[in-house]
Amino acid sequence: MNDVVLVTRHDAIAQLTLNRPKSYNALNIETAQALTRALLDFGADPAIHGVVITGSGAAFSAGGDIKFVLAHPHGPAAAFHELATHVHVCVTEIRRLRKPVIAALNGVAAGGGFSLALACDFRVMAESARLKQGFTSNALCIDAGGTFTLPRLVGLARALEIAAFDEPIAAEQALAWGLVTRVVPDSQLLDVALDMARTLAQKSLHTFGHVKTLLTDAFDSSWEAQLERERRGLAACAGHADGLEGLHAFVEKRPPRYNR
Repeated sequence: MNDVVLVTRHDAIAQLTLNRPKSYNALNIETAQALTRALLDFGADPAIHGVVITGSGAAFSAGGDIKFVLAHPHGPAAAFHELATHVHVCVTEIRRLRKPVIAALNGVAAGGGFSLALACDFRVMAESARLKQGFTSNALCIDAGGTFTLPRLVGLARALEIAAFDEPIAAEQALAWGLVTRVVPDSQLLDVALDMARTLAQKSLHTFGHVKTLLTDAFDSSWEAQLERERRGLAACAGHADGLEGLHAFVEKRPPRYNR
């Protein structure tokens, strides 16, 4: 794995650390490709049950690499078109990964870094960290799935407020608005994120994958189509080894043992 993204394995949990601290972990093509490659590998690895994404240094990610954009031989429009292509593959892999993905927000998450965090299933935020939409203050449009995830997390009116005014969002405000799952002291951030991933890893990954997909697709589904997807998902889970284990554990009044 390229050193722009560091990979650390904690038994069944993989930690991905964005590692461009001098640029506040700005997203360039190399970083997006490295993240995507790691997510693809972890999705195919049965020994990995969850992923934590964090940043090195003072930031989670300050967003797109503006130096790359301004130095592009065909200009900023071509640069953003090219960069967004790679970042969008990455956030799509996060949404389609049938395992939990947790963002551990160690510092500012702005622009594309903000959208990257929102694409994750859960967000644990350090008390000193800040969120900033970032795009519109620089006369840019939001990318990396931010216009999809933001209104689904906070509602249309709040999403438009965040987009239009672009005020920095402190940790407690982010929690109150539903942008993050938990706020913790800075020193506890990674421990809490890894513990959350380990807790989820004790549950059925097969079921998690079905539920994540159903919830992600629900906004683009009709009532009847979603009910049919639910029925098929329920049957698929009930016929899986984890489903059978869960049913037997329930009637036998014992803890279930999943993912075996």
